Amino acid sequence: MPLENLHDAALVLAISAIASQILALLRDRIFAHIFGAGTALDTYYAAFKIPDLLFTTVASLVSVSVLIPYFTREIERDAHRAHEFLDSIFTVFFSLITILSLLAFLFMPYIAPLVTPGFSLFARGEMIELSRILLLATLFLGLSGYVSSIVHTFRHFLVSALCPIFYNLGIILGALLLYPIFGLKGLVWGVVLGALFHLVIQLPVVINVGFFPKLIRRIAWSRVREVFLVSIPRTITLGVNQLVLIMITSMASFFAIGSITVFNLALNLQSVPLAVIGVSYSMSAFPTLSRLFISGERTAFAAQIGLAARNIIFWSLPVTALFIVLRAQIVRTILGTGAFDWTSTRLVAASLAIFALSALAQGLSFLFVRGYYASGNTRVPLLVNVFFGIAIIIFAFCLKFVFNESQMFRYFFETLFRVEGLSGTEVLMLPLAFSIGAIGNALVYCLLFVKNYPKEVSSFFRTFRHTFYSSVLMGFVSYECLAIFDNLFNLETLPGIFMQGLLSGIIGIIAGILLLRILKNEEIEELAVSLKRKFWKAQPVIPGPEEAR
Repeated sequence: MPLENLHDAALVLAISAIASQILALLRDRIFAHIFGAGTALDTYYAAFKIPDLLFTTVASLVSVSVLIPYFTREIERDAHRAHEFLDSIFTVFFSLITILSLLAFLFMPYIAPLVTPGFSLFARGEMIELSRILLLATLFLGLSGYVSSIVHTFRHFLVSALCPIFYNLGIILGALLLYPIFGLKGLVWGVVLGALFHLVIQLPVVINVGFFPKLIRRIAWSRVREVFLVSIPRTITLGVNQLVLIMITSMASFFAIGSITVFNLALNLQSVPLAVIGVSYSMSAFPTLSRLFISGERTAFAAQIGLAARNIIFWSLPVTALFIVLRAQIVRTILGTGAFDWTSTRLVAASLAIFALSALAQGLSFLFVRGYYASGNTRVPLLVNVFFGIAIIIFAFCLKFVFNESQMFRYFFETLFRVEGLSGTEVLMLPLAFSIGAIGNALVYCLLFVKNYPKEVSSFFRTFRHTFYSSVLMGFVSYECLAIFDNLFNLETLPGIFMQGLLSGIIGIIAGILLLRILKNEEIEELAVSLKRKFWKAQPVIPGPEEAR
């Protein structure tokens, strides 16, 4: 059933994102238990880089952010034109991604050394084999992205929200069933299976709405050209993001064994709140933003972005505080098993805390980029992301140099994150560079938004101020509770670690909520009313100006 309300759509996406992320965490726990932070997982994560680059650049041509505005326009004009438009896009896209995947398959031995120059010949050879298999997953995910544009246009968010759940199920099946038989190849065949699930689950909806894709001979080149020309800046933008990760992987291949794994596991952990909060709100707002901009309702357009931004701030800052304070408990609970040793645990925990610093920035960037795409403006995200993509790479090289050359800086940093005496701590410079770039990126978007829509400033900063105060209190209370529960639980056991972190976090959250109530925070009041209405059947409350739009 289509969802029209921003909160309802975001809630569906958030719930599914939570389920998906739980499976993703289970997936990473299985990986950590079997492999630890070593050569096998380094090879596995490195194998994704070229297929991911191909996916984000080519598949971006038919992504939700690009197609929805054009598809919406075509449907409003004529259903037949909409069919012709989508089939033309599908034919060109399918041909392009198939040809490029075949070329990537052939030239993979020449590309791989650029991604992992520090790998041994054996590890690089294995990476090439895995990357070639993953190209099939790229094809399935690309097709799924095209299908998602149709599903999102008709606001069937539930089906689309199930896709990452089934994707992770496929990977878990690969780890549990295929890896024991085929080794690392079985692991990536699980990824291919998950990508196939990602595609197939959406097909019934596409068939039901009457827009199942098909290859055609008579292509509407003028409309294809229009979409592709608009897509080029976005394609470059996403390509830069992937090139940043490739450069980080290239640097990490020269670090201690397991550095690529440490970076990626920490990145995956910080992606949990990002997917649940930032991506959910930005994705659910996007169709509405496209419709409002097309209809010329600029005030409502700005209010919708402001509403989503305030909710992202409201949820992201507390998560940042808890992730920083409870980082060790989080990592030990999720990854501390089997072959995953104490050194790796401490390095991932420190990396997670650094990534958490930019959680809010990443969520807001997702939203503002969606806003620009909804308005048809892809030039601004291109310039901003390219600039900060290059900046992240420069930061990474500079921070690594300073870290290795300055004993004072190294000592300060290792002591701050409690990793002194460990080997491989230079890997922490990579998430630090990433976070600095992400924060700078978001600040630019915020300044541009404030400049264009000054009326949204007051509520925007009020939410930030209230949530910042409560998050600081939340973090402080949680930190103090850790010491108290340290004497009550056996921290040598998984239940003891989990309960220490859980109870400390809960008490911290209660303290933060109480402060928000004292400050009469608008978002916490709306949340309380919403919960009361849903669970205690209170009388409906007239929506505020932002929601009414």
